[in-house]
Amino acid sequence: MISTFQDKLGLLRTSLIQKRDGEQTKFYPYKLLFSLRQVVADKKIQDQICEALVNQFHDQAVISTQAIHNAVIQQLKNCGLEDSATAYADYFDKEQQNFSDATNVQKRIEKVFERDAEVVHENANKDSTIFNTQRDLEAGAASRAMGLKMLPELVAKGHLRGDIHWHDLDYSPVTPETNCCLIDFDGMLKNGYKIGNAEVDSPRSIQTATAQMAQIIANVASLQYGGCSANRVDQLLAPYAEINYQKHLADAKDWVSPDKQEAYAKSKTKKDIYDAMQALEYEINTLYSSQGQTPFTTVNFGLGTSWIEREIQKSILKIRIKGLGTEHRTAIFPKLIFTLKRDLNLHPTDPNYDIKQLAIECSTKRMYPDLLMYDKIKELTGSFKTPMGCRSFLQGWRDENGKEVNSGRMNLGVVTVNLPRLALASNGDKKLFWEIFEERMTLCHQALAYRVERTKEAEPKNAPLLYMYGAFGKRLPADGDVDELFKNERATVSLGYIGLYEVCTVFYGPDWEHNAEAHDFAEQIVKAMWKKCADWTKESGYHYSLYSTPAESLTDTFCRDDIAKFGKVANVTDKEYYTNSFHYDVRKHPTPFEKLTFEQDFPKYASGGFIHYCEYPNLTQNPKALEAVWDWAYDHVGYLGTNTSIDKCYKCGFKGEFKATARGFQCPQCGNHDPQFCDVVKRTCGYLGNPQQRPMVHGRHVEIASRRKNLTTEMIQNAAKNARSKQSDAERVVG
Repeated sequence: MISTFQDKLGLLRTSLIQKRDGEQTKFYPYKLLFSLRQVVADKKIQDQICEALVNQFHDQAVISTQAIHNAVIQQLKNCGLEDSATAYADYFDKEQQNFSDATNVQKRIEKVFERDAEVVHENANKDSTIFNTQRDLEAGAASRAMGLKMLPELVAKGHLRGDIHWHDLDYSPVTPETNCCLIDFDGMLKNGYKIGNAEVDSPRSIQTATAQMAQIIANVASLQYGGCSANRVDQLLAPYAEINYQKHLADAKDWVSPDKQEAYAKSKTKKDIYDAMQALEYEINTLYSSQGQTPFTTVNFGLGTSWIEREIQKSILKIRIKGLGTEHRTAIFPKLIFTLKRDLNLHPTDPNYDIKQLAIECSTKRMYPDLLMYDKIKELTGSFKTPMGCRSFLQGWRDENGKEVNSGRMNLGVVTVNLPRLALASNGDKKLFWEIFEERMTLCHQALAYRVERTKEAEPKNAPLLYMYGAFGKRLPADGDVDELFKNERATVSLGYIGLYEVCTVFYGPDWEHNAEAHDFAEQIVKAMWKKCADWTKESGYHYSLYSTPAESLTDTFCRDDIAKFGKVANVTDKEYYTNSFHYDVRKHPTPFEKLTFEQDFPKYASGGFIHYCEYPNLTQNPKALEAVWDWAYDHVGYLGTNTSIDKCYKCGFKGEFKATARGFQCPQCGNHDPQFCDVVKRTCGYLGNPQQRPMVHGRHVEIASRRKNLTTEMIQNAAKNARSKQSDAERVVG
């Protein structure tokens, strides 16, 4: 019967709908049918009203939304449904009121003052009790209200309804800031730069180099709203550690016997390297950007082969293993990413295999480092580089001279589509799903195109360190054109998505992961979004990339919006969270190999942003189990994170996994949940977070509490038992 209504209203498809702001769009019957079903249960009356609307408007090329609105109310009254007519009018009045409230600066700021959990816990990296964070939240509330007024009305209302999400509305579009970037540390350290009134020369030691990196990170984080990364930091810093070595070697010639001079210089340089990397770790964790948060920072390493580069790698890992402060707490920042590469560090015969072993130890104790698989990243993104912040990847790009460029490039922003809503609105009708998909893609394109144009309105003098002093690679004059850094696909702008699991659940049921047809449908959806991005890139010259959204708070927001619209739908909205990107249902227990096999097909389309995780018990006594997953994953996925149980209680000494409760997490041994006396570390999105110190939104908390292990203690014990049995058999054969 639904398709009957759809078919009748389909006669109006050739008409255009004129919105209240004068913008014209295609007519989409499903929207009218949905709102009609909210107030009329009788299908005969629904059919009658649809017929009347077709008769009234079929010969009109342009129909105003107000005219349709009035016609529906009149038809309801003609059917004697005065209450339904009032409810229908109220339904739209409420939407208008919501938009009015959302663009009201005072109402937005009141939410901050009232400590609305939706506002103060939106970002788990922000401590809302701190003055500068509170100030940022207040400013952000005003910016959100003003930003909604600046956006095209269809985009603003799509965001408020939960059809799409315009990320970081508290900063953009009010300010034309960029999102995340790979800082060109190499160019800045070699050529110098300026911050405020200070001209900074090239460093003459590794200690000065890391101090300058911290200054740069703090300032870059305050001039954009997303994460920033240091690419190949071991190779980046090696020349400055070499300066230390040469100084120590010169000193040794005056004070040390010839046979010990080189050993002396190396020993002193190793100490300098350790101290410099430790200082960088502490400085990043004690920084506050203008956004009132520790800068979202990522450090990549692992490709260096010289003794200095190896020493930098080892120092990074040893410092993270040691932990912060007297209690040796797990550092949340910077995010560490270690690069695995065949013939370098993957196998026992490789020259840097010992550093891989140290990385495994670090991951079992601190979750980081995550991994980049060198060959797979090149295959997926066109060149090797670290992600910008948590998961946003640049695509391979060469300048006008044919030189490959990665550092100094950036992302201009993200708009995410609510995929589960498409499935719920289509009510299991795939034809209607794809029709709604086309409409949402048009809306996303409008939003992203506006994002590009707004970002281009910045002037270099608005963010001197980014545009004039080298963070973005090129050094523009104060009155230069920032588009020089964005056009010709140098920058990316990203279409995000969330909830692929929920989409397929609507069509195939909750256990669809082993259904080949369902998996093909999921892949078809991601491929269709990738194709849209490719088309938009070709049309514009700006690189539209497909991005698997981390959705820290959006996993909650979209789901809440859809509960309000569709109610509690089993295995879709009733969980109270949506599943990130293309991930396997977190409530299930696939092995790491099953999970990664299921997910590995999606990043070839969503190469603009992706990551895979596996969930483990405490692995400190079983590092070989983790190494087995890493080795297998090398040829299957490009970017892999380790989620393991590393919580600590400082009251009773428990180490392992804290129990999830309604108020957060507590020690399963003594019940302690005081953040002063425990260290609870969970992966909130691409980054780690400490939810006891900085609580997260409800949906994200439920999602984390719902996660099940992909590798259990029993599985590890059985694997070890089988390995011992095979070894015994082999020994008997030899004997």
